[in-house]
Amino acid sequence: MTCLAPSIVRYCCLLVICLVSCPYLVWGQGETVDDVLQHVPLAAVIGMKASGVQGQSASWTDLIVSAGGSYLIATGMTWSLKHLVHKERPDGSDHYSFPSGHATYAFAGATILRHEYGHLSPWITVSGYSLAALVSIDRVRRDRHHWMDVIAGGGIGVLSGELGFWLGNKLTGKKRQCQLLMSPQNIYFCYTF
Repeated sequence: MTCLAPSIVRYCCLLVICLVSCPYLVWGQGETVDDVLQHVPLAAVIGMKASGVQGQSASWTDLIVSAGGSYLIATGMTWSLKHLVHKERPDGSDHYSFPSGHATYAFAGATILRHEYGHLSPWITVSGYSLAALVSIDRVRRDRHHWMDVIAGGGIGVLSGELGFWLGNKLTGKKRQCQLLMSPQNIYFCYTF
Protein backbone atom coordinates (compact mmCIF):
# COMPACT_ATOMS: atom_id res chain seq x y z
CA MET A 1 0.00 0.00 0.00
CA THR A 2 1.41 3.37 -1.05
CA CYS A 3 0.78 6.45 1.08
CA LEU A 4 1.04 9.98 -0.18
CA ALA A 5 3.23 12.31 1.79
CA PRO A 6 1.23 14.79 3.92
CA SER A 7 2.64 17.68 1.91
CA ILE A 8 1.31 16.20 -1.36
CA VAL A 9 -2.10 15.74 0.24
CA ARG A 10 -2.03 19.37 1.42
CA TYR A 11 -1.09 20.59 -2.07
CA CYS A 12 -3.84 18.59 -3.68
CA CYS A 13 -6.36 19.87 -1.12
CA LEU A 14 -5.36 23.47 -1.86
CA LEU A 15 -5.76 22.82 -5.57
CA VAL A 16 -9.19 21.27 -5.08
CA ILE A 17 -10.30 24.20 -2.90
CA CYS A 18 -9.23 26.64 -5.65
CA LEU A 19 -10.95 24.57 -8.33
CA VAL A 20 -14.20 24.26 -6.39
CA SER A 21 -14.50 27.73 -4.84
CA CYS A 22 -13.68 30.04 -7.76
CA PRO A 23 -16.91 29.52 -9.76
CA TYR A 24 -19.02 30.34 -6.71
CA LEU A 25 -17.41 33.75 -6.26
CA VAL A 26 -19.35 35.16 -9.22
CA TRP A 27 -22.29 32.78 -9.27
CA GLY A 28 -25.52 34.66 -9.79
CA GLN A 29 -23.92 37.74 -11.31
CA GLY A 30 -24.87 36.91 -14.88
CA GLU A 31 -21.61 35.10 -15.59
CA THR A 32 -21.56 31.64 -17.05
CA VAL A 33 -19.49 29.08 -15.23
CA ASP A 34 -17.04 28.70 -18.12
CA ASP A 35 -16.24 32.43 -17.93
CA VAL A 36 -14.82 31.75 -14.46
CA LEU A 37 -13.48 28.22 -14.91
CA GLN A 38 -11.19 29.27 -17.75
CA HIS A 39 -9.04 31.11 -15.17
CA VAL A 40 -9.11 28.52 -12.36
CA PRO A 41 -5.83 26.77 -13.32
CA LEU A 42 -3.97 30.10 -13.14
CA ALA A 43 -5.83 30.98 -9.93
CA ALA A 44 -4.70 27.64 -8.49
CA VAL A 45 -1.07 28.50 -9.32
CA ILE A 46 -1.36 31.90 -7.66
CA GLY A 47 -3.19 30.44 -4.65
CA MET A 48 -0.63 27.70 -4.15
CA LYS A 49 2.28 30.14 -4.54
CA ALA A 50 0.65 32.59 -2.10
CA SER A 51 0.10 29.83 0.46
CA GLY A 52 3.79 28.96 0.40
CA VAL A 53 3.83 25.88 -1.83
CA GLN A 54 7.22 25.83 -3.55
CA GLY A 55 6.86 25.72 -7.32
CA GLN A 56 9.44 25.51 -10.08
CA SER A 57 9.77 29.31 -10.28
CA ALA A 58 12.31 30.58 -7.78
CA SER A 59 10.44 33.82 -7.10
CA TRP A 60 7.23 35.70 -7.76
CA THR A 61 9.07 37.66 -10.44
CA ASP A 62 9.93 34.48 -12.33
CA LEU A 63 6.33 33.31 -12.12
CA ILE A 64 4.88 36.65 -13.18
CA VAL A 65 7.23 36.92 -16.17
CA SER A 66 6.49 33.35 -17.33
CA ALA A 67 2.74 33.37 -16.68
CA GLY A 68 2.33 36.93 -17.92
CA GLY A 69 4.27 36.11 -21.07
CA SER A 70 2.08 33.05 -21.61
CA TYR A 71 -1.12 35.07 -21.31
CA LEU A 72 0.20 37.88 -23.50
CA ILE A 73 1.13 35.41 -26.25
CA ALA A 74 -2.24 33.65 -25.88
CA THR A 75 -4.14 36.93 -26.07
CA GLY A 76 -2.19 38.18 -29.08
CA MET A 77 -2.58 34.98 -31.07
CA THR A 78 -6.27 34.51 -30.22
CA TRP A 79 -7.29 38.12 -30.83
CA SER A 80 -5.39 38.24 -34.12
CA LEU A 81 -6.92 35.02 -35.42
CA LYS A 82 -10.45 36.00 -34.34
CA HIS A 83 -10.17 39.22 -36.35
CA LEU A 84 -8.50 37.60 -39.36
CA VAL A 85 -10.74 34.54 -39.72
CA HIS A 86 -14.21 36.02 -38.91
CA LYS A 87 -15.86 32.61 -38.44
CA GLU A 88 -19.50 32.79 -37.37
CA ARG A 89 -20.48 31.22 -34.03
CA PRO A 90 -22.91 28.29 -34.08
CA ASP A 91 -25.53 30.46 -32.31
CA GLY A 92 -25.05 33.24 -34.89
CA SER A 93 -24.25 35.91 -32.28
CA ASP A 94 -21.06 37.20 -33.95
CA HIS A 95 -18.18 36.30 -36.26
CA TYR A 96 -15.45 35.69 -33.65
CA SER A 97 -15.76 31.97 -33.13
CA PHE A 98 -12.28 30.82 -34.23
CA PRO A 99 -10.31 30.14 -32.06
CA SER A 100 -11.96 29.75 -28.67
CA GLY A 101 -10.51 32.26 -26.21
CA HIS A 102 -11.92 30.31 -23.26
CA ALA A 103 -10.11 27.16 -24.40
CA THR A 104 -6.95 29.15 -25.04
CA TYR A 105 -6.85 30.64 -21.53
CA ALA A 106 -7.89 27.39 -19.84
CA PHE A 107 -5.14 25.39 -21.57
CA ALA A 108 -2.57 28.15 -21.07
CA GLY A 109 -3.41 28.13 -17.35
CA ALA A 110 -3.22 24.33 -17.23
CA THR A 111 0.21 24.45 -18.88
CA ILE A 112 1.37 27.05 -16.35
CA LEU A 113 0.03 24.80 -13.57
CA ARG A 114 1.93 21.83 -15.01
CA HIS A 115 5.18 23.79 -15.24
CA GLU A 116 4.89 25.15 -11.70
CA TYR A 117 3.44 22.24 -9.71
CA GLY A 118 3.34 19.17 -11.95
CA HIS A 119 6.47 17.85 -10.23
CA LEU A 120 4.57 17.50 -6.94
CA SER A 121 1.96 15.09 -8.23
CA PRO A 122 0.76 13.99 -11.65
CA TRP A 123 -2.81 14.58 -10.40
CA ILE A 124 -2.18 18.31 -10.34
CA THR A 125 -1.41 18.20 -14.06
CA VAL A 126 -4.34 15.89 -14.76
CA SER A 127 -6.76 18.14 -12.87
CA GLY A 128 -5.60 21.28 -14.73
CA TYR A 129 -5.91 19.76 -18.19
CA SER A 130 -9.19 18.01 -17.28
CA LEU A 131 -10.69 21.31 -16.23
CA ALA A 132 -9.46 22.94 -19.45
CA ALA A 133 -11.07 20.12 -21.45
CA LEU A 134 -14.36 20.58 -19.55
CA VAL A 135 -14.34 24.30 -20.30
CA SER A 136 -13.82 23.50 -23.98
CA ILE A 137 -16.60 20.90 -24.04
CA ASP A 138 -18.94 23.35 -22.31
CA ARG A 139 -18.25 26.00 -24.96
CA VAL A 140 -19.34 23.55 -27.67
CA ARG A 141 -22.33 22.42 -25.60
CA ARG A 142 -23.51 26.04 -25.23
CA ASP A 143 -23.31 26.54 -29.03
CA ARG A 144 -20.65 29.22 -28.67
CA HIS A 145 -18.02 27.27 -30.66
CA HIS A 146 -17.48 24.45 -33.10
CA TRP A 147 -15.14 21.59 -32.17
CA MET A 148 -12.34 22.95 -34.36
CA ASP A 149 -12.52 26.29 -32.52
CA VAL A 150 -11.86 24.73 -29.12
CA ILE A 151 -9.22 22.33 -30.48
CA ALA A 152 -7.35 25.25 -32.03
CA GLY A 153 -7.80 27.28 -28.83
CA GLY A 154 -6.42 24.42 -26.76
CA GLY A 155 -3.41 24.10 -29.04
CA ILE A 156 -2.75 27.84 -28.88
CA GLY A 157 -3.07 27.73 -25.09
CA VAL A 158 -0.54 24.92 -24.69
CA LEU A 159 1.83 26.53 -27.18
CA SER A 160 1.60 29.94 -25.49
CA GLY A 161 2.17 28.33 -22.08
CA GLU A 162 5.30 26.59 -23.33
CA LEU A 163 6.57 29.73 -25.10
CA GLY A 164 5.89 31.85 -22.02
CA PHE A 165 7.98 29.58 -19.81
CA TRP A 166 10.73 29.31 -22.42
CA LEU A 167 10.92 33.09 -22.65
CA GLY A 168 10.64 33.43 -18.88
CA ASN A 169 13.61 31.12 -18.41
CA LYS A 170 15.60 33.14 -20.94
CA LEU A 171 14.77 36.39 -19.14
CA THR A 172 14.91 35.33 -15.48
CA GLY A 173 16.32 31.78 -15.30
CA LYS A 174 19.66 30.58 -13.98
CA LYS A 175 21.16 30.58 -17.45
CA ARG A 176 19.50 33.81 -18.46
CA GLN A 177 20.76 35.37 -21.61
CA CYS A 178 18.71 38.55 -21.38
CA GLN A 179 18.65 41.41 -18.95
CA LEU A 180 16.23 44.27 -18.70
CA LEU A 181 17.64 47.33 -16.96
CA MET A 182 15.55 50.38 -16.17
CA SER A 183 16.47 53.86 -15.02
CA PRO A 184 14.25 56.93 -14.74
CA GLN A 185 15.25 58.08 -18.24
CA ASN A 186 16.00 54.84 -20.14
CA ILE A 187 15.20 51.18 -20.55
CA TYR A 188 18.03 48.89 -21.65
CA PHE A 189 17.65 45.39 -23.05
CA CYS A 190 20.84 43.31 -23.11
CA TYR A 191 21.21 39.90 -24.76
CA THR A 192 24.29 37.75 -24.10
CA PHE A 193 25.48 35.53 -26.96
